[in-house]
Amino acid sequence: MPSSVMPTPRQDGGHTPPAAVSTVDLRKSYGDKVVLDGIDLHIPAGSVFALLGPNGAGKTTAVKILSTLITADGGQAQVAGHDVAMSPDGVRAAIGVTGQFSAVDGLITGEENMLLMADLHHLPKQEGRRVTAELLERFDLTEAAKKPASTYSGGMKRRLDIAMTLVGNPRIIFLDEPTTGLDPRSRHNMWQIIRELVTDGVTVFLTTQYLEEADQLADRIAVLNDGKIAAEGSAEELKRLIPGGHVRLRFTAPDAYRSAADALREVTRDDEALALQIPSDGSQRELRSLLDWLDAAGIEADELTVHTPDLDDVFFALTGDTDKPKESVR
Repeated sequence: MPSSVMPTPRQDGGHTPPAAVSTVDLRKSYGDKVVLDGIDLHIPAGSVFALLGPNGAGKTTAVKILSTLITADGGQAQVAGHDVAMSPDGVRAAIGVTGQFSAVDGLITGEENMLLMADLHHLPKQEGRRVTAELLERFDLTEAAKKPASTYSGGMKRRLDIAMTLVGNPRIIFLDEPTTGLDPRSRHNMWQIIRELVTDGVTVFLTTQYLEEADQLADRIAVLNDGKIAAEGSAEELKRLIPGGHVRLRFTAPDAYRSAADALREVTRDDEALALQIPSDGSQRELRSLLDWLDAAGIEADELTVHTPDLDDVFFALTGDTDKPKESVR
């Protein structure tokens, strides 16, 4: 097994826990179309990882491989310490999966859908009813529990779908566009639920069409394009990859404004607003350097703001898509 997916030895002779999810050179093709072209992932336990990419980039294929629904053509993958190819049952016992399309049975009630999942997880009857009641309340479905799921709105079905995923108390959850169809309030409620899961030690592997969602939730984000990981890092790290970041200094004293404008290089002036725009990646080092220079020069700005590109800018720059279609990140 490659060393990059093995526990790392410590000096005290023990081992650090393995990643919740890891892949090395993961590959998958459909005919002549290469969908995954050797991707490497390392996702720590108890974190949220978001996978972004254009339609057809391979996000759902990656989820299907890691959740044992399909097999890879090459490479290795481990989930919850189990090799996906060699120990699929071990993987399945540790994970929950919510796909793009609802698994809810519309012919039975929401409560019956939940109890069915409890039976599939071999929970004792009393325990199954307790877990069902708890999750229905948590997802604001108690009032609708006795109604056929076919009468639920799209958002209610989605909440029920995710509640069903949690019946078996999985330690790793794959959420493939989990908030599609939810209104803004329900989406924010779902974000809070995901945060609470992570606080409890659950690992979340998220694909989403909402860049704000990745920005709000993910500890690390990877952008998948043409079958490869185009970039990976925290939201802030990814934003610093894209030009356009700057620091804006605003002054109320014209003398201080002119002194700073004359002394600083590569500065854009706004004489009417008494404001200067200085290219910056927004890093702590650059900000400290700028503040130290202002102090040394005896110049005091009345307002300092940092502007960095957002994830939309990052996504379109990395995927080469400048038209910004609404559904571009499925």
